[in-house]
Parts: sequence; C-alpha cells; structure tokens
Amino acid sequence: MLRVLQAIWQADGAFPSGAFAFSYGIEGALALRRDMTLGDFEALVAAMLKRRWASYDRVALLWSYRAGGDLEAIAAVDREVEASTLIETLRTGSRRNGGAYLASHARLGQPLAIALRDDVQAGNCLGHIAVMQGAVWSELGLDEALAQLCSGYTAASGVITAAIRLGAMGALQGQGVLQRCLPLIEQLAAQEVPDDVELSSFVPFLDIAAARHAQADLRLFAN
Repeated sequence: MLRVLQAIWQADGAFPSGAFAFSYGIEGALALRRDMTLGDFEALVAAMLKRRWASYDRVALLWSYRAGGDLEAIAAVDREVEASTLIETLRTGSRRNGGAYLASHARLGQPLAIALRDDVQAGNCLGHIAVMQGAVWSELGLDEALAQLCSGYTAASGVITAAIRLGAMGALQGQGVLQRCLPLIEQLAAQEVPDDVELSSFVPFLDIAAARHAQADLRLFAN
C-alpha cells in the first residue's frame, strides 16, 4: 500500500509544486468564452485530457520514467518537450512548475531531484514538469500505472481548481466535473505507450487562449 499512499501524496493539491500559479490556458479560454456553461467546461477538460495530456504530457512522463534515472536521457526528453511546446507562456509555465516541484523534492532529500535541480541550474536540463514528475516518481517507487493516474489527476484537478479560483464555478460543481473525469483518466492511462511514439498535442482553442492571455492587461494566472 505504500506506493498507493505515495501516489496520493503526490496528487495532493497541497504538495508545493507551484501549480497554483498556472491555469494551463483556462483563464484565457474563460475570457474568450464568457458564456461558457458547466457542460462546455467539462467538454473542454475532457478534450484537454484526450488531446494534450494523454498524447503529450503522459508520453513525456513515461519516457522520463523509463529513463531509469539516466540524466542525459531525461535531458533529451526535456529538450523535446521544449522544442514542441509552441506557446511561450506554456513553455515557461511548465519549466517554472517543474522547477518548483524539483525544489520541493530536493529539500525533502530525494537524491534524483537534487541531481536534476543541479542539472537545471547548470543549464543541462530545462525542468519541464511532466519530465521531472516521471523521473522522480520512478525513483519513489510508483509503478507506471500509478504514475499515469497521478499525472492525469493532477492535470484535471489543476485546471478545475483554476476555474474555481476564477469564479467560473463553485467548489462542488468543480468536484462534480473532476469526479466525472476519473473514468476517462483511467481509460486513457490504460492505453499503451510504445517507445517509438511521438509527442502529439492538438487543443487549438486552449493554445490560442493561452497566447491571447499573455497579452492581457490584468490576469490572475501566469498562463
């Protein structure tokens, strides 16, 4: 049961990973669609899980997980994520989030997190959040299934929490959306990820929203 408890610990929104400062494009999306209903938002979260998380973040996570602590291999995955993330605020947010995540684990004494933090500071690694999670969760002893479920849960809960903080829905409404997302996360995490698969993300509405959000005069979140 220790691995399950560690997964719960890592998925807990109270873990200091820096994610509270990022909406992953949701703030911009809500600004573009001020008439967005709860059903529209739930469909958007599902699209994000299917077309970004499952085929992009989850793939990067598993590549890093399977690197077995090899710093050069992890850095190579990090560079691929950097090169294929087109929206500047999403790139920056992913690196800052990953940096905060590493800092927390390094202060807790996790050896690989310390090595990765030093690599990021030396410029050998970039620190994208999905890549850092995959590497550290492997070292913590989570199996691939738990690592994927943890990642999917944090992705969904992150955007839902952002929407609640923006006043787009109430806390109980958000929990309802999250509850209904759980079977989808389980289904997506069960899909095989072969080693030769390519990173793929296609959520143009969120990408456009994130790009427009970067030019906003007033914003709550960094992206």
